[in-house]
Amino acid sequence: MLTIYIDSDGCPVKDEVYHVAARYSLPVRVVANRYQKIPVSPRIEAVVVEQGTGKADDWIAGHAGAGDIVITSDIPLAARCLDNGARALGPKGREFTPDSIGGALATRLISDHLRQMGVMTGGPSGMTRKDRSRFLSSLDGIINAIRRENEAGT
Repeated sequence: MLTIYIDSDGCPVKDEVYHVAARYSLPVRVVANRYQKIPVSPRIEAVVVEQGTGKADDWIAGHAGAGDIVITSDIPLAARCLDNGARALGPKGREFTPDSIGGALATRLISDHLRQMGVMTGGPSGMTRKDRSRFLSSLDGIINAIRRENEAGT
């Protein structure tokens, strides 16, 4: 069954995911290394993993597979999930695909290098209404595409 996994630490679109998941009656796993407040719903589960760098990412990558959606801004995690057959969507509505993930990983490496050199010090821009709208549209489109694929395979 299609499950939505949220890489929860710092995710600005959790409420949007909860709303869309409720509309489609989809399960959501909110994954972090500390407790996250979530709505009371039988379809929403908080998954608390042990402390440590990458533990939440490892859990998500180990559970998300074909027909699932992962919400993350973590490009290496998105790449791992794509390798498992899951779909990956950034909080600003950008879907990571097998065709785009290589470029995204390369850009991330360049940006990290520039930050270490002190050339770049800023992070990503803040969320706007347009970003949230794009995210909602993309999430809805991915859910419907997965449903069509599942119906065609049945």
